[in-house]
Amino acid sequence: MKQENFLIRFFKGVIIALGFILPGVSGGVLAAIMGIYERMLSFMAHVRDNFKRDFLYFLPIGIGGIVGIGVLSKPLDFLLQNFQVIVLWGFAGTIIGTMPTLLKESTSRTKRDKFDIGWFLVTFIGGGFFLFFMSEIFGTIPANFLGFVIAGILIALGVLVPGLSPSNLLIILGLYSPMLKGFKSFDPMVFVPIALGGIISMLTFSKAMEKLIQHHHSRVYHFILGIVLASTVLILIPNPYLKDGISYAGVSGLDIVLSLIFFILGCLLALWMSKLEDRYK
Repeated sequence: MKQENFLIRFFKGVIIALGFILPGVSGGVLAAIMGIYERMLSFMAHVRDNFKRDFLYFLPIGIGGIVGIGVLSKPLDFLLQNFQVIVLWGFAGTIIGTMPTLLKESTSRTKRDKFDIGWFLVTFIGGGFFLFFMSEIFGTIPANFLGFVIAGILIALGVLVPGLSPSNLLIILGLYSPMLKGFKSFDPMVFVPIALGGIISMLTFSKAMEKLIQHHHSRVYHFILGIVLASTVLILIPNPYLKDGISYAGVSGLDIVLSLIFFILGCLLALWMSKLEDRYK
């Protein structure tokens, strides 16, 4: 098969960048839509095999991703600063819209059993309480080099696991806004640690993810379902322990209507993207 040219792969990287910065949008889903997910996972799980060929293939995708992150972060940061409630409800809609796909995928290989249901409930309730009080228990994760390495690890997990969006976790951790500010100014003290965390995550977890999905597919996806649902609920609940959490102070009736509209639009967008993933997977 003829390999796509540099420009096409560059624009694929720009599109996949949306999965790095938009809550509810999975980089893994976008990689599947672009037709590169399986090759990417194989490359990271077996990095020594055909390294030069695969590195040269993914180089323009990586460059496109960096450019896309920098360009797209500016309008997104503006929207969050000026229309926080509406934007976060829209994000929540896109996350909820991915749930049917995750539910379908969770039983694509084996039937759901009682352990799966219990595992989901424990993850949802326990994970929800843990995430809500995490900053109070451990303190806020500072937006420094180590904090952004952690952000990079989470972002890479969103690429490794289609359907998992790490940005909602970054919002809860208080790293999302600082990350966007760094992205829009192309700050190397943000890009470098996030890239480092992403590489560490890819190299560390790609083989493990292959084996976990192969041997414990249902358990993995019910865990993801619990975390996704818990983190989505937390995005919409004011958290006194979270500096950048949602605030409903001064929200008007129009804001409420627009929030519901964008929540529905977000759900529809995610459902449409899920259909695209099924088509191009």
